[in-house]
Amino acid sequence: MKLYDCTPAPSPRRVRMFIAEKGLTIPMVQVDLRAGEHLKPEFAEINPWRTVPVLELGDGTRISEAIACCIYLEQTHPEPPLMGRDAKEKAVIAMWEHRCEIDGFLAVVEAFRNATPGMKGRALPGTMNYEQIPALIERGRARVRHFFQWLNERLGESEFVAEPAFSIADITAFVCIQFAAWSKITPGEEATNIHRWLEAMRARPSATA
Repeated sequence: MKLYDCTPAPSPRRVRMFIAEKGLTIPMVQVDLRAGEHLKPEFAEINPWRTVPVLELGDGTRISEAIACCIYLEQTHPEPPLMGRDAKEKAVIAMWEHRCEIDGFLAVVEAFRNATPGMKGRALPGTMNYEQIPALIERGRARVRHFFQWLNERLGESEFVAEPAFSIADITAFVCIQFAAWSKITPGEEATNIHRWLEAMRARPSATA
């Protein structure tokens, strides 16, 4: 296997953390997003959606989208389980991970891509060019602040985002918060549960992946 990656980008980082938690070693191929390498015809042959990450299997199969990559790795390397052991755990973890992605990760994307000068004409990832919409900057920031509020409440009830243990939901939430910091959106001091959880997350070896 090999992973088409871009070290600064948040989406492939979710897969790198997942790989690290599994204790796997997978070669990485860097794709320079800032230089537009992902938009060139050569990369379109690898992923027609022009995004990273892409996990390439030994038989040539290519899997794009972070969670799809993680699903494959979970099925082929089930220990330690990061997406649940039984039907109930899998469903609960999938629920919380989805909420972290929709309410957190994609909210940061909305604010970041519509505010960043280097994203002009590229307000959405993928094959089509979309202009930035300034009004979406504050909406995205408001969504992120709401995400911090309910995540803090959730972490007041649970050691991890999805019980009973560390999971893909924690990875998505952690990468989301660090991604938000690029746009100078951070949890306030009152979010004590988030800060307790962040300290524990930063102590994990996968945090540097």
